[in-house]
Amino acid sequence: MDKLVEFFKVLSDETRLRILVLLFHKELCVCEMCEIMEETQPKISRHLAKLRDVGFVRDERQGQWIFYYLNLDDIVMRHIIETIVSNKERYSVIQKDIQRLHSKTKWCERKD
Repeated sequence: MDKLVEFFKVLSDETRLRILVLLFHKELCVCEMCEIMEETQPKISRHLAKLRDVGFVRDERQGQWIFYYLNLDDIVMRHIIETIVSNKERYSVIQKDIQRLHSKTKWCERKD
């Protein structure tokens, strides 16, 4: 139950919710999230640290970049994010983030 309560605390912040929705679609580095969300690097990094500390995202270094991945093993938590994504047209900010994610053409160099 503690993990579920922590999950809802995380979701109560718009920036963290937006990050989780983006990572539901694709692993991203901080610079990509900053561009998509039109937010500063310190703000995104601070929220990613919180998400990583509670175990909802994980990171992996690839060359000079650190990529972040969604790390939701709990089916209920994952379903909540899926439901938000499937109803994105109801949330203009999330819809814009997803559109920017899909229209973005230049990505950080990934190690093969």
